[in-house]
Order: sequence, then structure tokens, then C-alpha cells
Amino acid sequence: MENNNLKRVLSNKDVLALAFGAMIGWGWVILTGVWIQKAGTLGAMIAFGISGIMIIFVGLAYAELTSALPHAGGATVFSYKALGSNGSFICTWALILGYVGVVAFEACAFPNVIEYIMPNFLQGHMYTIAGFDVYGSWVGIGVIISIIITMINYRGTKDSAFLQKILVVIIALAGIALVASAPITGHLSNSIPLLRHGWNGILTVTIATPFMFIGFDVIPQTAAEIDLPFDKIGKTIMVSIFMAVAWYVLIIFAVGYLMTDQQIRSSVLVTADAMKIGFGGSDLAAKILIVAGMAGIISSWNAFLIGGSRAMYALAQNKMLPGSLGKLHPKYNTPSNAILLIGSISTIAPFFGKSMMVWLVDAGSFGIVMAYAMVAMSFVALRKKHPDMNRPYKIKNHIFVGYTAIVLTVLMLLLYLPGMIFAEWTIVGIWVALGLVFYFSAKKKYSDFGTNIELSKITTPLISTVENCDSSFDSLTESVEVL
Repeated sequence: MENNNLKRVLSNKDVLALAFGAMIGWGWVILTGVWIQKAGTLGAMIAFGISGIMIIFVGLAYAELTSALPHAGGATVFSYKALGSNGSFICTWALILGYVGVVAFEACAFPNVIEYIMPNFLQGHMYTIAGFDVYGSWVGIGVIISIIITMINYRGTKDSAFLQKILVVIIALAGIALVASAPITGHLSNSIPLLRHGWNGILTVTIATPFMFIGFDVIPQTAAEIDLPFDKIGKTIMVSIFMAVAWYVLIIFAVGYLMTDQQIRSSVLVTADAMKIGFGGSDLAAKILIVAGMAGIISSWNAFLIGGSRAMYALAQNKMLPGSLGKLHPKYNTPSNAILLIGSISTIAPFFGKSMMVWLVDAGSFGIVMAYAMVAMSFVALRKKHPDMNRPYKIKNHIFVGYTAIVLTVLMLLLYLPGMIFAEWTIVGIWVALGLVFYFSAKKKYSDFGTNIELSKITTPLISTVENCDSSFDSLTESVEVL
């Protein structure tokens, strides 16, 4: 795999912004009230703490494997080394389904936000799909923003990372302002009852919340472009997860502290209304929060476009997808064809309306959880098959961590399955069928199907400072010796 052709341009701040921005997205703006209604303020906070623990175990597996195998594609490499080419293809193809689903969702979520803040936004009725009226203005804004995000990513990872940092700063400032206003303007009595529907309420929220944390796995996808020592890549994954858990818990606290039960029930956009209350009824404050929510949409969109294109690039480099998807742009050094493919899907998505958006995200979540389970299995398998492999970020108690991650991801998958409807299973079925076509056609066409990863060398990130060159060379030498 030609990872050395990808430029290492991502700093620690870039990586944190990518992962954190992907995990917080838009859900905290529109779903916080739903979580509080189901479990109470304290109950919803506990639910996110529980689901955060689940994700932390999966994240530990990712952290060790990413520092040990820092290739573009991340999970593709992990699963190949542990499970072989067949396991690698299944894991990565499932992951790509999740990324594409999220990107398509964000293309529809953005015009949905505009609809909230501009009452007369919907103009030019086109048709109706699954009970949703599709308007020209709604489709237009989704298509335009999709093209812009795609072109930013097409031109280079550094440009998209710079955009991500700006977006995350906007989100963070709005969130901090909301949380800071809660103790001043709010009151504990607003949070009563702290627990709603007992453990059933907590479990209901817990089942849904793991999907809010999807995004830290973007770091392994861009590992070949990260300009950090290997051990710090693993640490950055864990920091991003802890930041996301803290974010959701604090936002729930702020909304529950600022708004009464009746206010939450009657609100269309709960978090924006909480911001308004926190700043003495200021409409400007509410609009600032909505702008932060829009930044969350774009940050998640941007991160998953980056991650999805790198996953496609990794499979194509390993001769498991058409070779054109494994080409790098001669000027921008980005997997341009993979970016354009995912960008094209996101551009088409708004034409199918809100129902298709939900179907894609649910089907995509199924794919991501399946990939998580296979990465956890790879973590355990590699400890047995390659116990002496260089692991700069080595997890202690690996047996407990590995098997706990496997059990939790499988439980997440089983809990999620009953909620899948026919339309979502259809999307999964189509994706599986497409994967089988790619798999067998590539296996027939390429004699070296699924072998390039085995031949690749694990290279040390190109540390920019001169004083690190000697240690980088030593690490490179040790890695080659291990191989």
C-alpha cells in the first residue's frame, strides 16, 4: 500500500478537531430534549456515561492498533493482519457504508437547519417521497454545500483540517457559553425529576447514544497523514473520546438546569431555546447556538468524507476495489476519485428527502458497529498471532479490554437490530450485493488481490523538526526489523 505517497500534514490539533468534530455533529442540538424526556436529566447523563464506557473499550483497541499499524485505511490494515483479506474486505466495506450514510445524512441535515431558522425557506415543490414534500430550495442548498465540502477535501487534507478546526472552535465556544450560563440563570428544580422511568429510561437512552460517538475512528483512516509520534496517535484517540463524553454530559446538564419539563416538551429546537433562556431571552444567543449546530453538521460531514475516502483508497490499494479509487491526485495528493464518489452520493442524497436520510443513517450505523466488532476481534487476534509486534501505545490488561470490547460491540449490534425496518435492510442488502460484485470481480482481475498490505512497510511519521530526525530513524529501523 503506497501510504508514503500521502503527505503527513495533520498536527495533534488537526486530528483532535477531526475526531471531536465528527462525534458531536448535530445530534446534541435537536436530541438533547428527547434524551431528557426519556430518562430525566440525571438519567440521560448516566446513559451517556455508560455508553461512553462502551466506546472507551473499543477506542482502546483502536488506539493500540493505530499506533502499531499507522496506515491509511486503519481498520483495513488491522483486520487484514488479524483476519486475512476476506475479513479485511468485510470490515472495511461495512465501515464505508457507515461513513457514506453519515455523509448523506449531513447533506440533508443542513437544509433542515435552514428550514428551522427561515420560515419561508421551502419554495418550489417538486414531489413527495415517503410522506415528505421535497422542495427545490431544500434540495438546492444541500447540493451546493455538498459540492463545496467535496471540493475542499479534493484540494487537500490540510485545507479540510483547517476548516475543521474553525468549525470546532465555533461549536466549542457556543457550548461553553451554554454550559456556563446554566448555573447562573437556571435552577435545580427545573431538572426534577432527575430520573424518569427508572432504569428502563436510562437503558432506552443508552441503546441510542453509542451512535453519537461515531467519529473517533476517522483518526485511523488518516493515520498515514498524521505528523505525530506513534504513541501520541493512540493517546489522541482516547482524548477525543473523553472530550465527546464530557461534551454530551455537560450539554444535557445545561439544558436540564435551564428549562422546565413543560418548556422542553413545547420546544422545537430545545438546545437553542435553552441558550436563549440562559442569556435572558436573547434571540441572538439562540441564533448563535443554531450557527454552532450548523458548524457541527459540516464538521461531521467533513470528517466522514475524509475517513470514507481513505477507507476506499485503502481497499483499492489492496486491489479489492477498482484501481481508479486508489489513485492520488498528482497535485493535491488526495484520493481524489474516492472523494468525488462519496461527494457525488452526498450531492444526490437531498433529492430523496428526509425519509431516505434516516434510512441511510440507520443502515450506516449497523455497518459501523459491525466494523467496530471486527476491529475488537482483530485486537485480540493480533495479540496472539503477533505478540512481539511493536506497539508504541500498548494497552495493559489486553485480554480484559479486548474481550470486553467484543462483548459490548456485539451487544450493541443485537440491541440495534430490532429497530431496523424493511427500507434500511434493503439498503444494507444492496450494499452487500455491491460489495460482492466488487469482491469477486477484483479477485478475478487481480492476481495480487489482498496482498499489498502484507508487502507495505510501516513508516514513521515525518516529524518536521530536525531534532526528532534521529529518533524517527531509530523507530523506522525497529519497525522494519519487526517486519
